Amino acid sequence: MSEDLRASASGRAELRASDADRERLIDELQAHTIAGRLTTEEFEERTQAAYSARTAGDIAALRSDLPAEVTAPEVAERRRRAQLTRRLAQETGGSAGAFLVCVAVWLASGANGQFWPVWVLIPILLLLARNTWNLFGPAADLDAVEADLDRRREKRLARETGRSRERQRHLNR
Repeated sequence: MSEDLRASASGRAELRASDADRERLIDELQAHTIAGRLTTEEFEERTQAAYSARTAGDIAALRSDLPAEVTAPEVAERRRRAQLTRRLAQETGGSAGAFLVCVAVWLASGANGQFWPVWVLIPILLLLARNTWNLFGPAADLDAVEADLDRRREKRLARETGRSRERQRHLNR
């Protein structure tokens, strides 16, 4: 946070802090922890204090001994990565559901022979590994992950729209 924002926040120390103020502070504290300015214990203590902060003055006090080096792009990239991670987890959860159904069928049929549900699991794991590499690898490509997730969503919406049109035509007959 810049120095003028710190000064204006301290000038209005009695104003109530919002949830967004608290989250912004926690993002900054996390960046300072990653940079080595705070220990994990200090980060945890300040995070707890941030969640209980009531005023802008309380929040300013938690960052008063830290430099204002955290840049908006770093915070924005961290938030984008977290959002993409959640989207990947949701999509993987759906695929994992299909795998669990296959395991249930295999178990219900007596669990004899080869464990064939593994053939459902392999593509899921390969896609997950590829997307995780694109998201967290050395040359992280957040745009490629987001484009892939958007493409999948568009396909899913197109299928659903086609099905609803089909149903509507069937009902109109």
